[in-house]
Amino acid sequence: MIVFLLDVDNTLLDNDRFADDLGAELERAFGAAERDRYWAIYAQRRDDLGYADYLGSLQLFRAGLDSDPALLQMSAWLLEYPFAERLYPHALETIAHLRTLGRPVILSDGDVVFQPRKIQRAGLWRALDGEVLIYLHKQQQLTAMQQRYPASHYVMVDDKPDILAEMKQRMGARLTTVFVRQGHYAAAAIDHPPQHAPDITIACIGELRRRKLGDFLPAAACDAAAH
Repeated sequence: MIVFLLDVDNTLLDNDRFADDLGAELERAFGAAERDRYWAIYAQRRDDLGYADYLGSLQLFRAGLDSDPALLQMSAWLLEYPFAERLYPHALETIAHLRTLGRPVILSDGDVVFQPRKIQRAGLWRALDGEVLIYLHKQQQLTAMQQRYPASHYVMVDDKPDILAEMKQRMGARLTTVFVRQGHYAAAAIDHPPQHAPDITIACIGELRRRKLGDFLPAAACDAAAH
């Protein structure tokens, strides 16, 4: 049995586009200065917590805005955002293809409210039949992941090469790492490549539809990296 571990943000869906839309909505409702204040709060919480906390940032953002009727609309905007429209092309087809090769599972970082909501709104929860794991720091929960989904081999698909490198260091040859060059983390990796290169690099998630089971096994992954 092979388990395919799939990141969500900028791997299966375009979270950068969501962030752009959120910034535009904040500016429309509160002005550019308040938009910038929200993002400053968000950045500080991300540094403190190690994951994106959009709802928690909104809770802190409310300071001084309790009488503004637009504030209460922002929570609805976040929770009802049409994430299904932000899926990358062929994301659901890719999941269906991986299901023919093994067991696809979402392995994501995030909070316990907004991240599950995002996955549900995107249609990913249903596509994965509820096979979803969300941790504060997924690379630190690999033992728990393996207990939940025992397998002879694992494949991690992610847009963050540093996360892939850390997971590879922890799991060794039992894990094949797949780096998807999507989103701002992937763009930053061009100028600052990770110390340990991923086993496989692809331009977009849809490319996995053309991969066969053998492509993800250790020897094949090494050959892919060499080319």
